[in-house]
Amino acid sequence: MNPHDEMKQLEQALEKIIAKAREFGLDFYDTYFEICPADILYTFGAYGMPTRFTHWTFGKAYHKMKTQYDYNLGRIYEMVVNSNPCYAFLLEGNSLIQNKLIMAHVLAHCDFFKNNIYFKNTSRDMVESMAAAAERFRNYEFKYGLERVEKFIDAAISIQEHIEPRLMVKEGRRKEQKNKQECMCKRPETPYDDLWSLDEVKIECTCPSTRKFPQKPEKDIMLFVLQHSRELEDWQRDIMSVIRQEMLYFWPQMETKIMNEGWATYWHLRIIREIDLNEAETVEFAKMHSGIIQPSRFRLNPYILGLKIFEDIEKRWENPGQEEKKKYGRMGGEGKEKIFEVRTSENDVSFLRNYLTRELIEELDLYLYKKIGYDWKITDKEWEKVRDELVNNLTNCGYPHIEVQDGDFNRRGELYLKHCHEGKELDVFYLEKTLPHVYTLWGKPVYLETMLDNKKVLFSYNGEKTGKKFI
Repeated sequence: MNPHDEMKQLEQALEKIIAKAREFGLDFYDTYFEICPADILYTFGAYGMPTRFTHWTFGKAYHKMKTQYDYNLGRIYEMVVNSNPCYAFLLEGNSLIQNKLIMAHVLAHCDFFKNNIYFKNTSRDMVESMAAAAERFRNYEFKYGLERVEKFIDAAISIQEHIEPRLMVKEGRRKEQKNKQECMCKRPETPYDDLWSLDEVKIECTCPSTRKFPQKPEKDIMLFVLQHSRELEDWQRDIMSVIRQEMLYFWPQMETKIMNEGWATYWHLRIIREIDLNEAETVEFAKMHSGIIQPSRFRLNPYILGLKIFEDIEKRWENPGQEEKKKYGRMGGEGKEKIFEVRTSENDVSFLRNYLTRELIEELDLYLYKKIGYDWKITDKEWEKVRDELVNNLTNCGYPHIEVQDGDFNRRGELYLKHCHEGKELDVFYLEKTLPHVYTLWGKPVYLETMLDNKKVLFSYNGEKTGKKFI
């Protein structure tokens, strides 16, 4: 088949897939598809977007992914951008049925981006913002030198995961509380105010703002450093601000990975079943779909886990058993309505906590394992422990929860951070490599309190060497 005829068939298939998706109730922005060579698609995959500032870490990611593709060890079939309109890129060389499956998969992703509550505040024009930021970064490289700019980006990226995605909501609540509070240290107004001046009356202020900085621990280390570091120049603040905004853009995708992929897999399966396929296409579709949901012994496959949970939710709300009818008051016939409700209001943590059942864990043969000596061994198969450990691993997108405790430690403007230990120790090697980067951003000694072997340990970096002591 010549390329022109193949493209025409693909366009006709897309029209049918869009119509079927809307018939099922999917609600998505206009979506534009483009076919790209492997080099281009893998560049997009490495950068996470069609355009972004340059950095050696993206080159490293590209080399890894492209090598896997070249040796047939892994393959990216598509990439979709959360924007309005949505943009999707298909791998050149995909067969017609592969592209049909992928287009159905992409439309479900776009529906998820548009309707899930955790994407509500993400920028829908991030492609343009990233392009403008990349141009500014290039100008900084010409002005201040490539090496200096890259080293600063190294430092900023080292803490890019330490943000607070819900900060806007919390800031609104803080302002409301602040407006209700009054400073008890003000001199009270009396009829005798004209008998003395403020200079003659010394009042010791006991307001929290004068005692501690910050008043409450701050989870958003990026924002705290950005706002309060005296070391940063304007161009450096711009770079930090861009990196933080980009992480805020990607964060909802990280915290809904299982749901998002499960939702897309659920709908590509149903949409493709509803359109006409010949025998060869049916076989090829079955092979590709089975490859997507293939379980792994050593890692969680989000496609099959998300798919199975959505299918289970639909089944239990559509045809509840007698016990569920009595216990939860389910009447039945609500399966489709329920999965759309879950798609709108949950993230991976609540999704697994609320809907990963004993039956699913047993069906999927999920278990906990760890390295004991030189061997990896299964340590637990009890369903609640498996579920809880999966949830714990997904909390805060799997990153450690570290807070700014004191921005004026020792009354010398030093930075004191605290790891909120929740049963998992920090990687000491990574920690000791990161503290110098934080010092670069803050400009003064940095401390990090954590737990090792059930003992409190304080790590520090003073600009020359890393220290460690038990406290």
